[in-house]
Amino acid sequence: MFELTEEQLMIQNTVRKIATEKIMPRAQEIDHADEFPMDIAEVLYENNILGMAMPEEYGGIQADALTMSLVIEEAARGLTCIGPMLLSTNSVIRTIDIMGTEEQKHRFFSRLNEGPKLGAFCLTEPNAGSDAHSLKTYAKKVEGGYVLNGQKCFITLAIVADLYLVFAKTNQDREISCFVVEKETEGLSFGKVEKKMGLHGSITADMFLENAFVPEENRLGKEGDGWYILNFVVNSMRAWGAASFALGNAQAALDYAVQYAKQREQFGKPIIEFQAIQFMIADMAILIEAARCLVRMTNARVDLEGGKITRETLAMVAKAKCFAADVGMKVTTDAVQICGGNGYMQEYPVERMMRDAKAIQILDGSNEIQRFIIGRNLAKN
Repeated sequence: MFELTEEQLMIQNTVRKIATEKIMPRAQEIDHADEFPMDIAEVLYENNILGMAMPEEYGGIQADALTMSLVIEEAARGLTCIGPMLLSTNSVIRTIDIMGTEEQKHRFFSRLNEGPKLGAFCLTEPNAGSDAHSLKTYAKKVEGGYVLNGQKCFITLAIVADLYLVFAKTNQDREISCFVVEKETEGLSFGKVEKKMGLHGSITADMFLENAFVPEENRLGKEGDGWYILNFVVNSMRAWGAASFALGNAQAALDYAVQYAKQREQFGKPIIEFQAIQFMIADMAILIEAARCLVRMTNARVDLEGGKITRETLAMVAKAKCFAADVGMKVTTDAVQICGGNGYMQEYPVERMMRDAKAIQILDGSNEIQRFIIGRNLAKN
C-alpha cells in the first residue's frame, strides 16, 4: 500500500492550513485584481515552503518530488496561481542543486534566502514552444563569460523573480547550455505583463536579452549540458508541478460544487438529492482520485530514479500531466454546470477554476505533446 511519511503528512497539513486561512480568503480578490500576491509569497517563505527544494544546509527542507507534489496540490486548492509560483521557483532551485558547484549553490541559495525571492524558468521562445530544438537565443563565448542575445516568451514570474534559468545555444548546431541570469544583469529587460484568460495573479511576460553579459561562473554544468538539464527539469517537474496544481484546482471545484448542491434547492429539495447531480459529482470524485494516484506514483518513481530518469518514467510523467490536466478541465466544467447560471458569474469561484484549468492543458508542454511522448514510447517498446 502507498503511504505518506509522517513528515510528508505534517508538511501537507501545514500547507492545507495556509491555503484555508491565508490563500482562500484572498483568492477572488487576487483573481479580479490580477496582481502578483507577494503577501502570499511571504507567508510561504516564512513557513519554509517557497523554496522547499533547497538543501537543509542552506535552510531548506530538501523536499523530494512527491513532497513538492503534495505541497503544490494543497496550495493550488487555495488558488491555482500559487502552483506556478512554487513550481517556477523550485525548478530553479532543484536545477542548481543537481547541476551547480558548491560555490554556485552557496551564492544563489544565500541570495534566495534573503527574503521571499523567486526563480523563473526561461525556455519558450516565439518560434520555439514545444520544439525546443528551434531555440534562437544565443550565448556567445567572450572573455570571462558569455554575451546573451534573444527573446523568451510566456515567462512565469518574469519581472518579479530574482534569478532566471535561461537556456541558450552555445554553438550554431543543436548544442544548448543553461545559465543563471540575475535580475540586475545589464541588457535584461521585460515586455508588458500579459492579460490571460486564467491564472490571474501569476505574472507572465516576455524576456529580452540584448548583449547581456553573464559571467562564466553562472553557467550550470558544462557547455552543451542544456539538454540533460532540460530533460531532468522539464520532464520531472511536469509531475510535481502542473499535474499537481491541476489536482488542487479540480479538488477545490469538486468541494465547492458539493457544498453548493447541498444548499441549492429546486422542486422543494437540495439538488444534491437528484441522481443526475449525484452521478456528476461521483464521476468527478473518481477522476480526481484516479489522477491523484497516478501523480503520486509517478513522483515516487521520479524520486527513486533521481537524476537518471528512464524513458519509461518520462512517459509516466507525460501520462500524469496529461491526465491530471484533462481531469481538471472536465471537473471544473462540470462544477460550473452544477452551479448553473451562478457558476457562470464571476462572483462564484468555479468560473475562475474553469479558466485556470484550461491553462494547465497548454502550459508546461501541451497535452498533445504529452500524448506524443506516450505514443512514441509505446512504439519503441
